[in-house]
Amino acid sequence: MSATLAPTPAPATVKRPGRSGHILRTLALRIGTALLVLLCTATVAFFLVRLSGDPVKVLLPPDATAQQEHVLRHSLGLDRPLLTQYLDYLWGLPRLDFGDSLFYNQPVRTVLADRIPATLLLAAGALVVTLVVALPAGTIAAMRRGRATDRSVMTGVLLGQSTPPFWVGILLVLVFAVGLHALPASGYGSFAHLVLPSVTLAVYSVAVVARLLRSSLVDVLASDHIRTARARGLGPVRTVLTHGLRNASLPVVTVVGLEVGSLLGGAILTEQVFSWPGVGRLTVEAISNRDFPLVQATILLFAATFVVVNLLVDLSYSLLDPRVRTRA
Repeated sequence: MSATLAPTPAPATVKRPGRSGHILRTLALRIGTALLVLLCTATVAFFLVRLSGDPVKVLLPPDATAQQEHVLRHSLGLDRPLLTQYLDYLWGLPRLDFGDSLFYNQPVRTVLADRIPATLLLAAGALVVTLVVALPAGTIAAMRRGRATDRSVMTGVLLGQSTPPFWVGILLVLVFAVGLHALPASGYGSFAHLVLPSVTLAVYSVAVVARLLRSSLVDVLASDHIRTARARGLGPVRTVLTHGLRNASLPVVTVVGLEVGSLLGGAILTEQVFSWPGVGRLTVEAISNRDFPLVQATILLFAATFVVVNLLVDLSYSLLDPRVRTRA
Protein backbone atom coordinates (compact mmCIF):
# COMPACT_ATOMS: atom_id res chain seq x y z
CA MET A 1 0.00 0.00 0.00
CA SER A 2 1.64 3.21 -1.16
CA ALA A 3 1.35 6.37 0.89
CA THR A 4 0.51 9.56 -0.88
CA LEU A 5 2.89 12.33 0.02
CA ALA A 6 1.34 15.74 0.39
CA PRO A 7 3.09 18.46 -1.56
CA THR A 8 5.47 20.54 0.47
CA PRO A 9 4.05 24.04 0.91
CA ALA A 10 6.13 26.81 -0.51
CA PRO A 11 7.89 28.93 2.08
CA ALA A 12 5.98 32.05 2.97
CA THR A 13 7.34 35.18 1.43
CA VAL A 14 8.26 37.75 4.01
CA LYS A 15 7.56 41.22 2.76
CA ARG A 16 10.13 43.68 3.83
CA PRO A 17 9.09 47.25 4.26
CA GLY A 18 9.97 49.53 1.39
CA ARG A 19 12.80 51.98 1.62
CA SER A 20 10.40 54.93 1.65
CA GLY A 21 8.51 53.50 4.63
CA HIS A 22 11.79 52.83 6.42
CA ILE A 23 12.91 56.43 5.88
CA LEU A 24 9.57 57.79 7.11
CA ARG A 25 9.72 55.71 10.28
CA THR A 26 13.30 56.77 10.91
CA LEU A 27 12.40 60.39 10.35
CA ALA A 28 9.42 60.12 12.70
CA LEU A 29 11.65 58.55 15.36
CA ARG A 30 14.24 61.31 15.03
CA ILE A 31 11.61 64.05 15.19
CA GLY A 32 10.04 62.44 18.26
CA THR A 33 13.42 62.25 19.96
CA ALA A 34 14.10 65.90 19.08
CA LEU A 35 10.78 66.99 20.58
CA LEU A 36 11.54 65.05 23.76
CA VAL A 37 14.94 66.75 24.04
CA LEU A 38 13.33 70.16 23.62
CA LEU A 39 10.72 69.34 26.26
CA CYS A 40 13.43 68.33 28.74
CA THR A 41 15.41 71.47 27.93
CA ALA A 42 12.37 73.69 28.44
CA THR A 43 11.63 72.01 31.77
CA VAL A 44 15.18 72.33 33.09
CA ALA A 45 15.40 75.95 31.96
CA PHE A 46 12.08 76.83 33.61
CA PHE A 47 13.10 75.57 37.04
CA LEU A 48 16.77 76.59 36.96
CA VAL A 49 16.16 80.25 36.13
CA ARG A 50 13.97 80.54 39.22
CA LEU A 51 16.96 79.69 41.39
CA SER A 52 18.69 82.93 40.31
CA GLY A 53 16.57 85.16 42.55
CA ASP A 54 13.49 87.33 42.57
CA PRO A 55 13.09 89.56 39.48
CA VAL A 56 10.90 91.94 41.49
CA LYS A 57 14.01 93.01 43.42
CA VAL A 58 15.63 94.03 40.13
CA LEU A 59 12.63 95.78 38.62
CA LEU A 60 11.85 97.91 41.68
CA PRO A 61 14.14 100.49 43.30
CA PRO A 62 15.96 99.50 46.52
CA ASP A 63 13.62 101.61 48.68
CA ALA A 64 10.43 99.94 47.41
CA THR A 65 7.93 98.90 50.03
CA ALA A 66 6.61 95.40 50.64
CA GLN A 67 3.23 96.48 49.29
CA GLN A 68 4.80 97.62 46.00
CA GLU A 69 6.65 94.33 45.69
CA HIS A 70 3.42 92.39 46.30
CA VAL A 71 1.52 94.40 43.68
CA LEU A 72 4.25 93.96 41.04
CA ARG A 73 4.66 90.26 41.79
CA HIS A 74 0.91 89.77 41.40
CA SER A 75 0.78 91.72 38.13
CA LEU A 76 3.59 89.56 36.71
CA GLY A 77 1.89 86.35 37.80
CA LEU A 78 4.85 85.30 39.95
CA ASP A 79 2.69 84.75 43.01
CA ARG A 80 0.86 81.85 41.38
CA PRO A 81 1.79 78.25 42.23
CA LEU A 82 4.94 77.10 40.48
CA LEU A 83 3.20 74.15 38.85
CA THR A 84 0.54 76.47 37.39
CA GLN A 85 3.23 78.71 35.92
CA TYR A 86 5.00 75.67 34.46
CA LEU A 87 1.84 74.28 32.82
CA ASP A 88 1.00 77.69 31.35
CA TYR A 89 4.54 77.88 29.99
CA LEU A 90 4.26 74.45 28.33
CA TRP A 91 0.83 75.31 26.93
CA GLY A 92 2.27 78.30 25.09
CA LEU A 93 5.28 76.54 23.56
CA PRO A 94 3.46 74.87 20.61
CA ARG A 95 2.11 78.31 19.67
CA LEU A 96 5.54 79.92 20.13
CA ASP A 97 4.07 81.97 22.96
CA PHE A 98 6.88 82.42 25.49
CA GLY A 99 5.06 85.03 27.53
CA ASP A 100 5.97 88.68 28.03
CA SER A 101 9.43 89.94 28.87
CA LEU A 102 9.59 91.24 32.43
CA PHE A 103 12.15 93.90 31.52
CA TYR A 104 11.07 95.00 28.03
CA ASN A 105 7.34 94.73 28.82
CA GLN A 106 6.51 93.22 25.42
CA PRO A 107 6.11 89.69 24.06
CA VAL A 108 9.29 87.62 24.14
CA ARG A 109 8.63 86.56 20.57
CA THR A 110 8.83 90.20 19.47
CA VAL A 111 12.05 90.83 21.38
CA LEU A 112 13.71 87.75 19.87
CA ALA A 113 12.53 88.63 16.36
CA ASP A 114 14.41 91.93 16.63
CA ARG A 115 17.67 90.23 17.67
CA ILE A 116 17.72 86.96 15.70
CA PRO A 117 18.71 88.52 12.32
CA ALA A 118 21.89 90.00 13.80
CA THR A 119 22.92 86.66 15.35
CA LEU A 120 22.16 84.76 12.15
CA LEU A 121 24.25 87.24 10.18
CA LEU A 122 27.16 86.84 12.58
CA ALA A 123 26.91 83.03 12.56
CA ALA A 124 26.73 82.99 8.76
CA GLY A 125 29.81 85.18 8.50
CA ALA A 126 31.71 82.95 10.95
CA LEU A 127 30.62 79.82 9.04
CA VAL A 128 31.89 81.28 5.76
CA VAL A 129 35.24 82.10 7.38
CA THR A 130 35.39 78.58 8.84
CA LEU A 131 34.80 76.82 5.53
CA VAL A 132 37.00 79.14 3.46
CA VAL A 133 39.96 78.73 5.82
CA ALA A 134 39.54 75.24 7.32
CA LEU A 135 38.84 73.20 4.19
CA PRO A 136 41.94 74.30 2.24
CA ALA A 137 44.10 74.20 5.37
CA GLY A 138 43.07 70.66 6.31
CA THR A 139 43.41 69.43 2.72
CA ILE A 140 46.87 70.92 2.23
CA ALA A 141 48.05 69.59 5.59
CA ALA A 142 46.92 66.07 4.66
CA MET A 143 48.58 66.23 1.23
CA ARG A 144 51.82 67.54 2.78
CA ARG A 145 51.78 65.23 5.76
CA GLY A 146 54.93 65.37 7.89
CA ARG A 147 56.33 68.41 6.08
CA ALA A 148 56.74 72.01 7.15
CA THR A 149 53.32 72.99 5.77
CA ASP A 150 51.63 70.27 7.79
CA ARG A 151 53.44 71.29 10.97
CA SER A 152 52.53 74.94 10.42
CA VAL A 153 48.84 74.12 9.99
CA MET A 154 48.82 71.89 13.06
CA THR A 155 50.51 74.63 15.10
CA GLY A 156 47.82 77.07 14.04
CA VAL A 157 45.15 74.50 14.91
CA LEU A 158 46.63 74.04 18.38
CA LEU A 159 46.66 77.79 18.97
CA GLY A 160 43.13 78.18 17.67
CA GLN A 161 41.76 75.50 19.98
CA SER A 162 43.69 76.81 22.99
CA THR A 163 42.87 80.51 22.73
CA PRO A 164 39.70 81.88 24.38
CA PRO A 165 37.47 83.65 21.83
CA PHE A 166 37.02 86.77 23.94
CA TRP A 167 40.81 87.19 24.12
CA VAL A 168 41.04 86.83 20.33
CA GLY A 169 38.35 89.49 19.98
CA ILE A 170 40.16 91.93 22.26
CA LEU A 171 43.44 91.30 20.44
CA LEU A 172 41.84 91.93 17.04
CA VAL A 173 40.30 95.15 18.31
CA LEU A 174 43.68 96.36 19.59
CA VAL A 175 45.42 95.56 16.30
CA PHE A 176 42.89 96.43 13.59
CA ALA A 177 40.68 99.01 15.31
CA VAL A 178 42.95 100.81 17.78
CA GLY A 179 46.32 100.34 16.08
CA LEU A 180 45.61 100.35 12.34
CA HIS A 181 42.20 102.11 12.39
CA ALA A 182 41.20 99.74 9.58
CA LEU A 183 38.00 98.29 11.05
CA PRO A 184 35.42 99.46 13.62
CA ALA A 185 35.82 98.13 17.14
CA SER A 186 32.10 97.67 17.74
CA GLY A 187 28.69 98.32 16.26
CA TYR A 188 26.38 96.83 13.66
CA GLY A 189 25.13 97.76 10.24
CA SER A 190 27.86 97.34 7.62
CA PHE A 191 30.23 94.71 6.26
CA ALA A 192 33.14 96.34 8.08
CA HIS A 193 31.36 95.83 11.40
CA LEU A 194 30.96 92.13 10.59
CA VAL A 195 34.60 91.29 9.87
CA LEU A 196 36.17 91.24 13.34
CA PRO A 197 33.27 89.47 15.13
CA SER A 198 33.07 86.83 12.39
CA VAL A 199 36.79 86.08 12.53
CA THR A 200 36.71 85.98 16.34
CA LEU A 201 33.81 83.57 16.39
CA ALA A 202 35.33 81.36 13.67
CA VAL A 203 38.80 80.84 15.17
CA TYR A 204 37.89 77.80 17.24
CA SER A 205 35.69 76.28 14.53
CA VAL A 206 38.45 76.67 11.94
CA ALA A 207 40.82 74.73 14.19
CA VAL A 208 38.33 71.91 14.84
CA VAL A 209 37.27 71.44 11.21
CA ALA A 210 40.80 71.68 9.80
CA ARG A 211 42.15 69.15 12.27
CA LEU A 212 39.38 66.64 11.63
CA LEU A 213 39.57 67.03 7.85
CA ARG A 214 43.30 66.48 7.90
CA SER A 215 42.92 63.33 10.01
CA SER A 216 40.14 61.93 7.81
CA LEU A 217 42.02 62.66 4.59
CA VAL A 218 45.20 61.04 5.87
CA ASP A 219 43.25 57.80 6.44
CA VAL A 220 41.49 58.02 3.08
CA LEU A 221 44.67 58.75 1.13
CA ALA A 222 46.22 55.57 2.51
CA SER A 223 43.35 53.37 1.26
CA ASP A 224 43.49 50.99 -1.70
CA HIS A 225 41.18 52.88 -4.05
CA ILE A 226 43.33 56.00 -3.75
CA ARG A 227 46.43 54.01 -4.66
CA THR A 228 44.51 52.56 -7.61
CA ALA A 229 43.52 56.03 -8.77
CA ARG A 230 47.13 57.19 -8.60
CA ALA A 231 48.27 54.09 -10.49
CA ARG A 232 45.88 55.04 -13.30
CA GLY A 233 47.70 58.32 -13.72
CA LEU A 234 45.53 60.74 -11.74
CA GLY A 235 47.47 63.60 -10.25
CA PRO A 236 47.54 64.11 -6.47
CA VAL A 237 45.30 67.19 -6.53
CA ARG A 238 42.69 65.57 -8.77
CA THR A 239 42.80 62.39 -6.72
CA VAL A 240 42.09 64.29 -3.51
CA LEU A 241 39.34 66.43 -5.03
CA THR A 242 37.66 63.57 -6.90
CA HIS A 243 37.98 60.65 -4.47
CA GLY A 244 39.49 61.81 -1.19
CA LEU A 245 37.25 64.65 -0.06
CA ARG A 246 34.01 62.80 -0.76
CA ASN A 247 35.04 59.80 1.33
CA ALA A 248 36.38 62.01 4.13
CA SER A 249 33.31 64.25 4.21
CA LEU A 250 31.06 62.34 6.63
CA PRO A 251 32.87 63.15 9.91
CA VAL A 252 33.54 66.67 8.66
CA VAL A 253 29.85 67.27 7.89
CA THR A 254 28.98 66.06 11.39
CA VAL A 255 31.41 68.46 13.02
CA VAL A 256 30.39 71.36 10.78
CA GLY A 257 26.79 70.75 11.76
CA LEU A 258 27.69 70.81 15.43
CA GLU A 259 29.78 73.92 14.89
CA VAL A 260 26.75 75.75 13.46
CA GLY A 261 25.06 75.32 16.82
CA SER A 262 28.28 76.25 18.60
CA LEU A 263 28.55 79.42 16.56
CA LEU A 264 25.14 80.54 17.78
CA GLY A 265 25.91 79.61 21.37
CA GLY A 266 29.44 80.98 21.27
CA ALA A 267 28.12 84.28 19.98
CA ILE A 268 27.27 85.21 23.58
CA LEU A 269 30.85 86.27 24.43
CA THR A 270 31.63 87.62 20.97
CA GLU A 271 28.55 89.81 20.92
CA GLN A 272 29.49 91.19 24.31
CA VAL A 273 33.01 92.10 23.18
CA PHE A 274 31.87 93.83 19.98
CA SER A 275 28.54 95.22 21.28
CA TRP A 276 26.75 93.19 18.63
CA PRO A 277 22.95 93.46 19.07
CA GLY A 278 22.15 89.76 18.80
CA VAL A 279 20.56 87.00 20.83
CA GLY A 280 23.80 86.26 22.71
CA ARG A 281 24.05 89.76 24.13
CA LEU A 282 20.32 89.70 24.81
CA THR A 283 20.77 86.50 26.83
CA VAL A 284 23.40 88.09 29.06
CA GLU A 285 21.14 91.09 29.65
CA ALA A 286 18.16 88.85 30.39
CA ILE A 287 20.16 86.85 32.95
CA SER A 288 21.33 90.05 34.65
CA ASN A 289 17.75 91.36 34.77
CA ARG A 290 16.35 87.98 35.91
CA ASP A 291 13.95 88.12 32.99
CA PHE A 292 12.62 84.58 33.35
CA PRO A 293 10.55 84.32 30.14
CA LEU A 294 13.32 85.78 27.99
CA VAL A 295 16.04 83.54 29.46
CA GLN A 296 13.85 80.46 28.97
CA ALA A 297 13.18 81.40 25.35
CA THR A 298 16.84 82.02 24.46
CA ILE A 299 17.93 78.72 26.03
CA LEU A 300 15.23 76.89 24.10
CA LEU A 301 16.26 78.68 20.90
CA PHE A 302 19.88 77.54 21.24
CA ALA A 303 18.77 73.98 22.02
CA ALA A 304 16.41 73.94 19.04
CA THR A 305 19.25 75.07 16.79
CA PHE A 306 21.43 72.14 17.86
CA VAL A 307 18.56 69.67 17.49
CA VAL A 308 17.52 70.83 14.02
CA VAL A 309 21.09 70.94 12.71
CA ASN A 310 21.82 67.43 14.01
CA LEU A 311 18.64 66.16 12.36
CA LEU A 312 19.63 67.69 9.02
CA VAL A 313 23.13 66.24 9.31
CA ASP A 314 21.73 62.74 9.91
CA LEU A 315 19.46 63.03 6.89
CA SER A 316 22.30 64.23 4.67
CA TYR A 317 24.42 61.11 5.29
CA SER A 318 22.69 59.00 2.64
CA LEU A 319 23.19 61.77 0.09
CA LEU A 320 26.93 62.00 0.73
CA ASP A 321 27.58 58.27 0.90
CA PRO A 322 25.10 55.75 -0.61
CA ARG A 323 26.61 52.99 1.53
CA VAL A 324 25.20 54.64 4.64
CA ARG A 325 21.76 53.34 5.50
CA THR A 326 20.10 54.86 8.54
CA ARG A 327 18.40 52.21 10.66
CA ALA A 328 15.66 53.01 13.11
